[in-house]
Amino acid sequence: METSKTDKKLLFKGIKTMVFAVLSLFMGPILLSIAMSNKEKPLYLPLLIVGCLICAFAVFLIFKGLKIIMSSMFKKK
Repeated sequence: METSKTDKKLLFKGIKTMVFAVLSLFMGPILLSIAMSNKEKPLYLPLLIVGCLICAFAVFLIFKGLKIIMSSMFKKK
């Protein structure tokens, strides 16, 4: 039975993606809470849109990072 070793370059790429995902997970809800507290201000709608996009991007980055990490561990060469 062959043992496959972890591709360290690919693993670090996945970890870097997960770090950006964690930063986005904090930044998105912060922007959403700032937007919701100032509904009468002119920046309400742009902050709301940017906050929602950052939250969706964070979810995308989580799945992408997990896929990269799993492929670095379990992919045979």
